[in-house]
Amino acid sequence: MDFLVSFLQERWFIIVAAIVVLFLVIKIVKTVVKWIIVLAVIAGLFYYGANYKDQLLDVGTAVTTEAKNQAIKAISGEMKDAEYKQNPDGTFTVTTKSLKLEGNPGSNEVKVTFMNQTFTMKMDEVVNALIEQAKKNTKI
Repeated sequence: MDFLVSFLQERWFIIVAAIVVLFLVIKIVKTVVKWIIVLAVIAGLFYYGANYKDQLLDVGTAVTTEAKNQAIKAISGEMKDAEYKQNPDGTFTVTTKSLKLEGNPGSNEVKVTFMNQTFTMKMDEVVNALIEQAKKNTKI
């Protein structure tokens, strides 16, 4: 025990320096760990944001697809009440209780307005059947 007392008396400056270095190392390590955590959080947010963007695009595509499917169901159910109108600019408009189709004759796409949402749809047999039925209903 005497050697510890004599060591502390003779080398106190080394112990103080070691304590200072120890505290600096602890502070630096904490700072480095903080920055590593901050960078990890930023990287995580960036990664999450990139994946979230893809998820939003997938959700948007799913919503559009569902709206188109609902519009096709409405087209099928409302064919008997469809009305055809030839516009002065050469376009046509087909209206039913819940949707409106607008397009150019000979075009392969129509603009569909359904539930206050407007989107473009390819001309397929259901849309062509609606247009033909609307023409018959309006006697064109």
